[in-house]
Amino acid sequence: MTLEALSAQADRLRAEIGKAVLGQEDVVDLLLIALFARGHVLLEGPPGTAKTLLARSFAAALSLKFGRIQFTPDLMPGDVLGTSIFNFQTNDFILTKGPVFSEVLLADEINRAPPKTQAALLQAMNEQTVSIDGTNHSLGENFIVIATQNPIEQQGTYPLPEAQLDRFLFKVMVEFPPEDVEMAILRQHAATPVRGGGETDAVQTVLDAPALAACRAVIDGIILEDEILAYILRLIRATRQTSDISHGASTRAADALALATRAAAALSGRDFAIPDDVKRLFVATLRHRIVLGPGAEIEGRSPDLVLEGILNQIEAPH
Repeated sequence: MTLEALSAQADRLRAEIGKAVLGQEDVVDLLLIALFARGHVLLEGPPGTAKTLLARSFAAALSLKFGRIQFTPDLMPGDVLGTSIFNFQTNDFILTKGPVFSEVLLADEINRAPPKTQAALLQAMNEQTVSIDGTNHSLGENFIVIATQNPIEQQGTYPLPEAQLDRFLFKVMVEFPPEDVEMAILRQHAATPVRGGGETDAVQTVLDAPALAACRAVIDGIILEDEILAYILRLIRATRQTSDISHGASTRAADALALATRAAAALSGRDFAIPDDVKRLFVATLRHRIVLGPGAEIEGRSPDLVLEGILNQIEAPH
């Protein structure tokens, strides 16, 4: 597959997802980068911003097995992974697989489950494998988690463990759409049956597993120049050297940013990366991997604001 063919595939995916979700082009672009870079995505935003619909539309455009978990406070790890049930007829245990055995997994309202259940996804996200009763079960190369969480309602929620947050390639903030887009959404819904469902019925499958593998092979062939790698490293190390951040980004974060940069370059039709690719992805890759210092928290500064300040301080290569 060529870079032009990869770019065409991405355009087709954008067009199909856009049939169901309007006004979230930047979010869709980050989802596509994560897909081709083999990364997971955490979508955060207030209720009613189409986070779940976005994930379902994304899965509908892919010829991959889709699974969904609605996280609740009483959800147990076995409800996610599955469990072995004794069969009295065969005198043997039979594995009943949980919803994690899919390729595109929607983890809806992930922060509503207790940490023990959230941690059930940790091995799956990191290794594409789960362990049940001492046996490892592969989830395949195409396994991707799209998780959603609501930042407004805190009652009955549990913060995600830092180790699990670090396994998400991006944390994407899903905002309310502009007024003209919101009007277009209302017009679209006004022309459909009330509570008729089927929001993703118009979305057609445009990318199957072999085509996805070919797209990823193109990205694997892109090598970052040392000056781009040095720029990434300067940004990452700067998060460890400012008083605004008490815990800076890890080496895994630097590696994630480099991988995402390669995918972004390919989707832009280039076999080389430029500093603007790094700048574009820096905040989304790092906002969930840092812990703000007391001073920044007292002053009410957000992780995004602090990270944008670092971007402005560190000189990009020419």
